[in-house]
Amino acid sequence: MYLDEMSYLEVEEYLKHNDTIVIVTGSTENHGKHMPLGTDTFIPNKIMQIFNDKYSDEVIIAPALPYGSTEDLKGFAGTVSVGPDLLTELLNRLCDDFFDYGFRRFIIVNGHGGNSKSIERTGLHLYKKGGLLARVDWWLIAGQVNPMWKGGHGGGEETAGVMAYDESLIKKEYLNEGENLINDLGDGLPTSSWTNVLFEGGNVVIPRPLTAMTDNGYMMYGMEDRPSRADAKWGTEMVTYMADYVEHFLKAFKNTKLPKVK
Repeated sequence: MYLDEMSYLEVEEYLKHNDTIVIVTGSTENHGKHMPLGTDTFIPNKIMQIFNDKYSDEVIIAPALPYGSTEDLKGFAGTVSVGPDLLTELLNRLCDDFFDYGFRRFIIVNGHGGNSKSIERTGLHLYKKGGLLARVDWWLIAGQVNPMWKGGHGGGEETAGVMAYDESLIKKEYLNEGENLINDLGDGLPTSSWTNVLFEGGNVVIPRPLTAMTDNGYMMYGMEDRPSRADAKWGTEMVTYMADYVEHFLKAFKNTKLPKVK
């Protein structure tokens, strides 16, 4: 059930026997030359579309948030960030309104790692009021349950996910292009992944925009997660698995005890 397709009377009826809502959080950001800016929103939306097709009567799905916290990718044209504080405030406000109507259990199907801290803050905010929030990071869970799916930022995993959503959005002429990492801090502190540099066998974080260290913007995190290994079959299997995973989690989550308000 999609919230924006329901009337208020239908929501009231739902709340008589169910207090759970699903919210998708995404981002609009660079994922390399081969990927669309909406990758982090398209894939969790596809997961929930499959979920809704199979289990439409089980939970309300709120409209997705297509903007997230992605400060380090700003500079690649089209990337926009609301930042962690505004995202927290927005999530708090939305969840407070849902809470006022009677929702007590919140499942965030998240498509972007930069949103994680804000979602956690909102979870703590709700807990103090007597609510529970669960964050489902689809790409992490997919890689945990099947190591063959594990991937980095804009690598094979996410490329396959977008292919499941709409393969025409992938610019296949760039699939074999490398990460194009730049040792922007010198060869003594070579760029290893994201804002990390490698020093004496360990990774040290030096925060800086990704435009300083790559002219492409996708990162394999040291894995062999090349976009060229992706195909739509893999993507469809993966997002379908995640739709079923959300349904299984939903059933367990509904049976949890809500926190007591002090």
